[in-house]
Amino acid sequence: MKIENKFDVGAVVYQKINPSVKLIIRRYVDRIYYCKFQNDPERKELALFERELTDNPTSR
Repeated sequence: MKIENKFDVGAVVYQKINPSVKLIIRRYVDRIYYCKFQNDPERKELALFERELTDNPTSR
């Protein structure tokens, strides 16, 4: 069985183009991660592909 997703629901991740903002993965559906902003949970969530995310804010 192949692992389909790299990040788990609830994990803290960073968008590669804006690594200073912490995101929380809310759900993973059809290879898309739905992320909410850790410091602004009322803000509209982002839908991102795995290649757009990192778990290390200092790497690109």
